[in-house]
Amino acid sequence: MKTGEFERGLAHFNAQEFFTAHEVWEEIWLRTAAPEKTLLQGLIQIAAAFHHYGLGNVRGAKSLAAAGIGKLSKSPDGYRGIDVARLVSETQTWIDALTEDRQAGEFYPPEIHPIG
Repeated sequence: MKTGEFERGLAHFNAQEFFTAHEVWEEIWLRTAAPEKTLLQGLIQIAAAFHHYGLGNVRGAKSLAAAGIGKLSKSPDGYRGIDVARLVSETQTWIDALTEDRQAGEFYPPEIHPIG
């Protein structure tokens, strides 16, 4: 996996350009082997979850986010320089907020942070 492409996906994700992040990572995912393929699939699913939420599809957003957490949980913390544990935790908090029917203005999708 080329670092530049991966980093471009991170930048789009952190700018809340979730559809674009999804597309960038999907291009990489198609030509990548495990274990990086699993990490990418988790990131793609979480990006898609936030995109679906923006379209008003709360049920789909929760489902995709949960699937993404499952994939990311298979990657060690710090994999590809990402604070995986933090992303998993913050995404779970986001799912919990949706489950509690909080107003969208009360919480925001997480960013992906470097480890350390």
